[in-house]
Amino acid sequence: MLTAAPAAILAGMRAARIHRYGPAEEVFRIDDVEPPPLGRRDVRVAIHASSVNPIDTKIRAGAQRLLIHYRLPWTLGLDLSGVVEEVGPAVTRFRVGQEVFGSPRHNRPGCYAEMTSVDERELALKPASLSHTEAAAIPLAALTAWDCLVGQAALRAGERALIHAGAGGVGTMAIQIAKDLGAVVATTCSARNAELVTSLGADRVVDYQTERFEEVLEPQDVVLDSLGWDSIARSLSILRRGGRLSNIQPELPKATARYGQLLGTLVTGLKMAGLPLRGLLRGVRARNLLARRPSGDNLARIAELVERGALVPQIDSVLPLEAVGEAHRLSETGHARGKIVIAVR
Repeated sequence: MLTAAPAAILAGMRAARIHRYGPAEEVFRIDDVEPPPLGRRDVRVAIHASSVNPIDTKIRAGAQRLLIHYRLPWTLGLDLSGVVEEVGPAVTRFRVGQEVFGSPRHNRPGCYAEMTSVDERELALKPASLSHTEAAAIPLAALTAWDCLVGQAALRAGERALIHAGAGGVGTMAIQIAKDLGAVVATTCSARNAELVTSLGADRVVDYQTERFEEVLEPQDVVLDSLGWDSIARSLSILRRGGRLSNIQPELPKATARYGQLLGTLVTGLKMAGLPLRGLLRGVRARNLLARRPSGDNLARIAELVERGALVPQIDSVLPLEAVGEAHRLSETGHARGKIVIAVR
C-alpha cells in the first residue's frame, strides 16, 4: 500500500505519483497536488476509475526512459472514466456533468489521480450501461485492438484472425472486435482461460502450453501478435500470402535489461524497423503498432459495440488508488484475466 502525504499539506487533489523509476512497491506515493492546467480544448475530468496497462509498468520500471521520459515526480495512468468538471473555452463536444471515458496521449498521462485534463478529441461519452469501474477497463486496450484489426489490418468478414494472448487486456477486446467484424477467430491462452475466451467468441483455442499454433491452425489472414520477437517468425509463417500482421510487443524492457538502455533501445529499434522487410520477403504485410491513436471518434464506435452487447469489458480485479503499486505487481505477473482496475473515488 502507498503512504499518504502528511496531513498538514493536504489540499487540492490526490495523485499516485512515481518519485523515481524502479519496483512497483517502492516508487509510488500518494501526493496532494494541484489539478493540471486546463487548455483551450481541454476537458477537466473528475476521475472515478482508471486501470493498469503494460505500458504503465514498463514506464514505471524505467525500461523506456530513453523514449518516454517524464520529469519526476510524475502521475502515470492512460485510462479514465469520470465526470466532466470544467471545459476549456474552445470545447464543443462536451459539457459539465456528462460522464466520459477515454485514454490521453502517452506524453500526457495522469489518470492515477482524482482529476486530470484531457483534450476533448481523446474522450467519448461513457456507455450508459456501464459503471465507471467497467468503463475504465476499456479505452487503451480497445483502441489498441481497434487500431490493429481495423486500422492496420482492415479485417473483413469471413477472414481468419489469430489473436495471441486472448485472455489479456488487449486480447479480450480484440476477440470481441474481430467477431463483430465477422471474422473466424483463433486465440492462444492457457487451458485455465479457455472457457473465458470461448465465451468472448473465440472459435478455436490453442493451449500454448501443449500446442504450437503454427502446427494446428489453418493459414490465417490476420495475426495480432503480443508475444514478442520469439513468436514473430512463427506468426509470419502461419499467414497466407497477402496476410497482415500487427505487432504490439517490441520487448524493449527485455532488451534494455540485457544490453543496457542505449544499446537495448537501438537493438529494439532495428528489430522493429526490420519487421516490414521480413513480412515483404514472405509476401505479407507486417507492421508495428508503436502507440494506439487516442481517438475519441474510435472510442465512440467502441462504445456503440458496448451498448449493443458486442463488447463486454473483462475485469480481473479492482484495487483502491492507494494500492496502485500492488496493481502494477499483479499486472507484471502476466496472469491477469482482463484488466486490473483502480478505483479512484
